[in-house]
Amino acid sequence: MSRESHEGQPELDADNPLTLPGFFDALAEGELLGGICADCGEVLLPPRPACYNCGSRSIDVESRPRIGYIYTYTEVHTPPPALEDDAPYTIAIVELESGGRLTGRVESPYEVVEIGDRVELRVRAPTEGERLLALEHESGWPIHVFERIE
Repeated sequence: MSRESHEGQPELDADNPLTLPGFFDALAEGELLGGICADCGEVLLPPRPACYNCGSRSIDVESRPRIGYIYTYTEVHTPPPALEDDAPYTIAIVELESGGRLTGRVESPYEVVEIGDRVELRVRAPTEGERLLALEHESGWPIHVFERIE
């Protein structure tokens, strides 16, 4: 589906997949959406109304595969107060096989994670502690994590 922020096109409201609420609504339903720039081919994760590579507003939104590779990662030792009990934990930038990069938590200890590890995106409901982190309008958004594929 093509979504542009020009006259005559759908407005950027919370239901539009080019917004974070729209992206997380789709994720809650099991669909990972990515924006693809119709002008330069850049993959935008999460989708947004303008390409950060060329500035185009001609963005197509498509379902994306959930498999990728760890591009880079780090261990969080000083988390937000609501996640203090979880520290330390691993966060990674994952390059999806179909293009685009997405940041998320890795459900593995830092010591066993390596650049190039193959991972799969999983989606789950937030725990009560994770809900405390969210702004009110984000409280129902799902949590995405990456699991290593052995």
